[in-house]
Amino acid sequence: MKRLLFTIIISTLTIGAFAQADSAKTKMRIGLDDNGVSFDTKYKRDTARHESKEPGFSWDITFSRFDLGLTTLIDNGSTTLSPQNQFLRYRSWKSSNVGFDVIQFKYRFSSSFRIYLSGGFDWTLLRLRENVNILENQPVLTYTQANVDYSKNRFSSSYLRIPLSFDFRTRENANGDSWHFVFGPEGGILLDGMVKQISPEFGKVHFDNNYHFTKFRYGPFLRVGQGDFGIFAKYYVNNMFEDSPAQDGLRNFAFGFTLLF
Repeated sequence: MKRLLFTIIISTLTIGAFAQADSAKTKMRIGLDDNGVSFDTKYKRDTARHESKEPGFSWDITFSRFDLGLTTLIDNGSTTLSPQNQFLRYRSWKSSNVGFDVIQFKYRFSSSFRIYLSGGFDWTLLRLRENVNILENQPVLTYTQANVDYSKNRFSSSYLRIPLSFDFRTRENANGDSWHFVFGPEGGILLDGMVKQISPEFGKVHFDNNYHFTKFRYGPFLRVGQGDFGIFAKYYVNNMFEDSPAQDGLRNFAFGFTLLF
């Protein structure tokens, strides 16, 4: 995951650098005058306004709406975990939500409103505080107390995310940027669950299993931003785990920054 995040961040910075370079192109004109050869170098900026856009349908492969934020567990309306869920206590600043879109289908109604259905990937990464082992292939979500001190004990899930976005934007400013207000429902299809642990006794190990993560999750999201940067928040209204009565009412909320907005 660290390598994936590093690659994504480097790609984002590279794309931004090329975009910045493209916005200020150097033009050189070579000519003859009484003093011989002359060079006229000037910078040409694209200051054209692009507010008027025709309605219509389009689709493309993309790398956009890269979410990087924190995740919070909501236990029956409270951020304090109930006694039966104390084994899921997590380090707030090390528990994250990461996601991005890779394909989108858009319909533009006007210059200020469009809708799009997109598809991508989303990870929820809980950094557990307790030295516990989440057990695989159990009738309900089950754990045992470990006899080792884990330097990392991460409990995570990955989903195929499918958001339906309603995108409203303001008029462009002098730099050609608009404020975007985007909201809608998001569905997610479970791809995998994973436990990753690091300890002196066993080194680095990981175990893949569904761990009773709900197979299909859904909930509303909101994004607000300008240009390539924004903020996001999303809340999944169904349970985080299924077929595990002790975790009934445990849900997931995430918020943070969006790049390539």
